[in-house]
Amino acid sequence: MEEIKKISIRNWAEEDRPREKLLSAGSSVLSDAELIALLIGSGNRAETAVGLARRMLGSFDNSLNRMARLSVRELMQFRGIGTAKAVAIVAALELGRRRREEQVTERPSVKSSRDAYAIMQPLVGDLSHEEFWILLLNRSNRLMDVIRTSQGGISGTVTDIRMILKNAILHSASSLVLCHNHPSGNLKPSRADMEITKKMNEAARLMDIKVLDHIILADRDYFSFADEGLL
Repeated sequence: MEEIKKISIRNWAEEDRPREKLLSAGSSVLSDAELIALLIGSGNRAETAVGLARRMLGSFDNSLNRMARLSVRELMQFRGIGTAKAVAIVAALELGRRRREEQVTERPSVKSSRDAYAIMQPLVGDLSHEEFWILLLNRSNRLMDVIRTSQGGISGTVTDIRMILKNAILHSASSLVLCHNHPSGNLKPSRADMEITKKMNEAARLMDIKVLDHIILADRDYFSFADEGLL
C-alpha cells in the first residue's frame, strides 16, 4: 500500500488554510479544530493538522472543557502529538481559562443559581480534581470576591468552615454562595455535601451572614441546593 505522506498546512489548498482564513476574516470564523491546527502546525502521516484536531476533539464530544483536563502526557497519546504540540495546546487552554478569570472581576450581580454557575463554570468546570470556592456578596447581591478555600483530589476536598467564615467577615460580606465541582460529572450531593451545607448555614447564621446557595458543578450542568429546597 502506498504510504500517505504528512501534509503540512503550507501545502493545503489556500481556502483550507486556517492561518490564511484568520488573516483574511478574523479568528472568530475558525472552528475549534482549525484553531487547534494552528497550534500544532502539522498532523501525522495519515491526516492533516485539522484532521488530527478534529479526531482529538471528537474523542471528547467536541468539548474544549474536557480537552482542557488533559495533561501533556495524556495529549501525547494521540498519534502525531509530541511534547511541543501538547505543551502548546495546554498553554493555549490555560490562557483561555485565565482570560475568563479576569472577566469575573467585573463584579456582576448574583441573583440566581444560574448567575453563580455562569461565574464558576469557567473556573472549575473542566478541572480533573475537586475544589471548593465561595462567592462573597454585598447587601445588593453584587459580587465582592471569588475565593478558593480548598483543593483536593478526584473524589473530594476538605472544607474548613472557619476559613470560609473568616474570609466572609474580612470582606464584610452580607451573604455567600458555596461552590464546588464534581469531576466525575455526577451532580448528586453526597452525604458530606449535605452535612457541610447544613453546618455552614448554621454557623453563618450566627454571624448574621446568609448562605444563599450551594452549587455543585460539572462540565455542562449544575445542582443547586436552593433550587431544590435544601437550604
